[in-house]
Amino acid sequence: MGVLSGYRVIELAGIGPAPMCAMLLSDMGADVVRIDRLADAGLGVQVETKYSLLNRGRRSVALDLKRPEATSAVLRMVEKADALIEGFRPGVMERLGLGPDVCLARNPKLIYGRMTGWGQEGPLAQAAGHDINYIALAGALHCIGRRGEAPVPPLNLVGDFGGGALFLALGIVAGILEAQKSGKGQVVDVAMVDGVASLMTAIYGMHGAGIWTNERGTNVLDTGAHYYDVYETRDGKYISIGSIEGKFYQELLERTGLTNEELPRQNDRPSWPRMKERLKALFRTKTRDEWCKIMEGTDVCFAPVLNMDEAPQHPHNQLRGTFVVLDGVTQPAPAPRFSRTPSAIQRPPARPGEHTEEALRDWGFSSAELEQLRNCGAIAPNGR
Repeated sequence: MGVLSGYRVIELAGIGPAPMCAMLLSDMGADVVRIDRLADAGLGVQVETKYSLLNRGRRSVALDLKRPEATSAVLRMVEKADALIEGFRPGVMERLGLGPDVCLARNPKLIYGRMTGWGQEGPLAQAAGHDINYIALAGALHCIGRRGEAPVPPLNLVGDFGGGALFLALGIVAGILEAQKSGKGQVVDVAMVDGVASLMTAIYGMHGAGIWTNERGTNVLDTGAHYYDVYETRDGKYISIGSIEGKFYQELLERTGLTNEELPRQNDRPSWPRMKERLKALFRTKTRDEWCKIMEGTDVCFAPVLNMDEAPQHPHNQLRGTFVVLDGVTQPAPAPRFSRTPSAIQRPPARPGEHTEEALRDWGFSSAELEQLRNCGAIAPNGR
């Protein structure tokens, strides 16, 4: 029933952004088959399979891609696929015999999605890297942190998942739409450093206008402003304040009882540190729950800072079904939401090779062909 129901996607197993892209497409209804390495089948992973949430929603086929028969099997699948996702260093897929030229020759309408950190070319293209490195090179990491302190990596949300997975998902869907008009596929080259730079567009605009400085923790959105920050409460917990607009700031003053004090203008930057100290002292006078009763649901732009045990239990998240429980594991529900073709988690995360024969049969392989793949070692003897 998902919006991508009927589309077929091949995912070459990897880590981080490529699996999340595949998860998003699967949640939206696509039939995504994950090609795992045969050596991984049955060997387990760092966490129990059901907790490998980025792998949810799709079947796993385990192949030994060092064998030409396995490569031929993937190319057979490519003929029926709408898109392919791979997240290897430049040149790896070509060496496997599965590069874009070969795949597009087999299926001219294929959208070939490539995920890397640095891109397919450039002086860093072959270097190893992780999220922290990509956001550093794009100028994002330098901006994140408090004044006088080192930059703070924002988990791996900005590079891997924001600049990587989301841009690849957008590129694949856009490519599929264009292929339906032109009848021609193409390569989608997603470099996380490019995606992060794109996410920084508004900040670069403010910097160009002279209203965002390179000094960390002095700007509106980087904890420089007293009205956009997190504050500790009396019970050692935290609340978040984002009263940027004038009318919202006025409500913050009213809800905190500060309207009777003689205060500087909201955007008088030299006064921000002094106002921050005033708010720090004020918010420590009540517990987080007490501040929630005063400000939650108002136009202050307020929310309690919840941990990962608390967030699924918040009434707003519960009413919207923001989190779901599958196979005993609490996890984020599919997003975004569609009114007519709702997304859904198709199945729990699969063990490597769990669906090898089942999926290959669905993609057109006969029993005799499966037997040949078993005999040559391209798939496991038990089909997993």
